[in-house]
Amino acid sequence: MLRVFLYLFMSVFLVTACAAPTTPTLGADGKPLPQAYRIGSGQAGKIQFRILDSINALRQAGAAGPLQLNASLNAAAATHSRDMSLQNRPWHFGSDGSSPIDRVQRAGYPGTMLGENISETFETEMETLSAWMEQPDTRAIIMDHKATNLGFSWHQEANGKIWWTLITGGA
Repeated sequence: MLRVFLYLFMSVFLVTACAAPTTPTLGADGKPLPQAYRIGSGQAGKIQFRILDSINALRQAGAAGPLQLNASLNAAAATHSRDMSLQNRPWHFGSDGSSPIDRVQRAGYPGTMLGENISETFETEMETLSAWMEQPDTRAIIMDHKATNLGFSWHQEANGKIWWTLITGGA
């Protein structure tokens, strides 16, 4: 019995040793090509809180108060992300002609909508936040001292493209 087990073990070991090693696909520059960023179904809360924590750290460094996630703003952001995907263009107006203010009101947000950042990308939420922080207009929305609430959501297409939407609001 021990011999049979050893033969079986050695056979499996030899077969796996013969398998071709996996090497990353290289680009023209000789560096590995980036892997598609895929968002799993259980990651929604983690992504939203990672963004919230990162934005609050940036706001603290800029002497702005912290933001809190708001379910109504999250819903408005999710709706707009899906709509941008259907329209296949990143812009602030919905396919029904709605403005960001209209969408926030429809979602039941009782405060004032202050700003909206959008992005069409294959990048992670942190890379997208970094890009927003590099531009004065999108940075101003994130760092607005009047903002107290945050909505953040996305829609990912089958090809990996992600439509990100960030909304800020205040009382």
